[in-house]
Amino acid sequence: MGKVKRKKKVARTAPQKKKKKVRRETANGVSRNGSTGKKVSGKKVSSNGAASNGHDAGASGGTKVKRKRRATAQSMAAGQRDISVSEFFAKNRHLLGFDNPRKALLTTIKEAVDNSLDACEEGGILPEVWVHVEQTGNARYKVGVQDNGPGIVKKQIPLIFGKLLYGSKFHRLRMSRGQQGIGISAAGMYGVLTTGKPVKISSKVSKRKPIHYYEIQIDTKINKPEILNGRGDGVDIPPGAKGEAYMKKKGIEWAARYGDDPDDPAAKEVISGTRVTIELEAKYQRGRGSVDEYLEQTAIANPHVTIHYVDPEGATSSYHRSTDKLPAEPKEIKPHPYGVELGRLIAMLKETDASTLSQFLTQSFSRVSPSVARKICQGAGVSVRAGSKKIGRGEADKIYQAIQETKIAAPRTDCICPIGEELILKGLHQVVPGEFYAAATRPPNVYRGNPFQIEVGLAYGGGATTAQITRETLVELISQTDLRTMRQFLIHTFNGIGSESADKIIKQSGLGTRQSPSKLKPKQIDDFHAAMQEVNVSEGQSMSVLRYANRVPLQFQHGACAITQAVIANNWRSYGLSQSRSSLPSGPVTVMIHMASVWVPFTSESKEAVASYPEIEKELRLALQSVGRKLGMYLRRRIRVRQEGERRNIFLRYLGEVARAVSEVNQTDQKKLYDQLLTIAKKKTSEADVKLDSRGRPVDEEELDLGDNVLIVDPGDANERLLNTAKKNNGTSDEEE
Repeated sequence: MGKVKRKKKVARTAPQKKKKKVRRETANGVSRNGSTGKKVSGKKVSSNGAASNGHDAGASGGTKVKRKRRATAQSMAAGQRDISVSEFFAKNRHLLGFDNPRKALLTTIKEAVDNSLDACEEGGILPEVWVHVEQTGNARYKVGVQDNGPGIVKKQIPLIFGKLLYGSKFHRLRMSRGQQGIGISAAGMYGVLTTGKPVKISSKVSKRKPIHYYEIQIDTKINKPEILNGRGDGVDIPPGAKGEAYMKKKGIEWAARYGDDPDDPAAKEVISGTRVTIELEAKYQRGRGSVDEYLEQTAIANPHVTIHYVDPEGATSSYHRSTDKLPAEPKEIKPHPYGVELGRLIAMLKETDASTLSQFLTQSFSRVSPSVARKICQGAGVSVRAGSKKIGRGEADKIYQAIQETKIAAPRTDCICPIGEELILKGLHQVVPGEFYAAATRPPNVYRGNPFQIEVGLAYGGGATTAQITRETLVELISQTDLRTMRQFLIHTFNGIGSESADKIIKQSGLGTRQSPSKLKPKQIDDFHAAMQEVNVSEGQSMSVLRYANRVPLQFQHGACAITQAVIANNWRSYGLSQSRSSLPSGPVTVMIHMASVWVPFTSESKEAVASYPEIEKELRLALQSVGRKLGMYLRRRIRVRQEGERRNIFLRYLGEVARAVSEVNQTDQKKLYDQLLTIAKKKTSEADVKLDSRGRPVDEEELDLGDNVLIVDPGDANERLLNTAKKNNGTSDEEE
């Protein structure tokens, strides 16, 4: 028993001592073979720096365990393949403006309307556009946009709407709204990705030709269109009553008549055009950055366009053209030498059919005559008769440097088509309420060899909408709004009301900033209306900036745009407006800025902001100063007139007492003395009687000269139009009522 107990004791204690020894040796950093080591990330590192994962030489009998390699060059090469451009943008849709449902709806309509206007103007047709937005389900909307343009030939329809980077505008240098050949096909791709519904296109080229109808979607793997109807070839719908019956049966949408009611049989027939219908995941919301605002701003910059709009609630509105004159057709030009980089120059030398270098320069670039080509060749030390395709990289570099050092005339400017000062005034007056309007168009300039032109329009006044609104109108606006908080209601309903002014009104009324407008009680509405009347919001009312590029409104990325930065950098205090440092000026002011160019330098593919170039910044500054000076002259005169009117009122208040007292002292005729004093008072305050004509000049006076392109209207009319604008932001207007 004793031996058994001893054996059990040895068997029980020996391993325990060994384990303690191992733990002690490990703690002291001594390995079992006597070498020192360190513990790094759960692994033991020997003195020579080699790491062990627990299977060291001592434990495995002196053999090392070989690690398995994660990948080899061959396995990595096997996984590499081409990336389709449509596949790339399907994963990076935010680059194209589809980063949220609300913005996706606006981007889809914008791309379709831009294409419609371009097609109509190229065809020499006064544009008429129908826009229809219909809600089909929870967070799903169907968008239909139709124009009266020349239409699209059958074989081109699938490529235009079902292939990214396909179009006719990318390679030519002339002003157009579209540039990259991405927009409308990307909108269709977004619709397919979010709803699974194909893009529907109907196009007609003449009255007697059939309507080509397609249902397509993009195959993102190969960036090619996939036609889903007509056994892969689409459907041709015959003209006349038979075709109309077929479209009605199949639910194919088409505005067959001009005017606000496309179903009116007495209206003129639409003989050509294109309609695209896309169903997508989206969100509709009124106010800033909305579809309604985009169409309104489009009407300002395109006064020759008529737009018919049906919103998701079924309300219809139209923006009728204010001129029947089409803009001049821009001419296509060749690239300017100053705008071509070295790599592009080498590629052009390889692609050219010109036999000599002189022919290449004169045929490939604008403003390069034979004499200019000779100067460039002399500066580069190359013969004018040198073969174009034999020019090496070193010689091409010398030619490039010689181009930069040679004086070459600026490119022709008939490739761009500005709106014009007269039409800017018409467009602003038709859409933006105000009492003073001014416009200025700068001479054309060049950046990186690309011609561009800056135009600015300004609207001022009309008073604060919040102070003019009645309680009945306020109740109507509150009942119609879908905004969640009182702060949002004030900012998005009343143009020019900033967050600071909204907070002042809410604080005065005793309401909460996050209180819902739809839950206000009658007493709260009374307090809110009284606060709107009492609070002076003109001080906190910020300037509204409307940005345009090639007649297209830019509604997002305001802070990243060179246009907004130029407005902030301008010193508006010298023109009578209050302005804090690094911020927009305050006051009831709207500024419209348009950049026309053969190639607008956008900051991203979504075309939402203009990049900063020194030449562009300079022209923006000069144009803003031009309209600012006219505004300053008008405001200074208006201030003087008001001050003189106040002086006259003081005189009139005491003239009777003065005449009576003097007549009692001097025994003179009181009425005669009063008339004499009144004549003197009117003479001393004569500026109170100054009236300005529609061009901003005093009637029967030449003292104030505001120059051309100025329009002044009655402030009372401006206030009435401001109220209608507020109603429109909430979906109601006097016309609908």
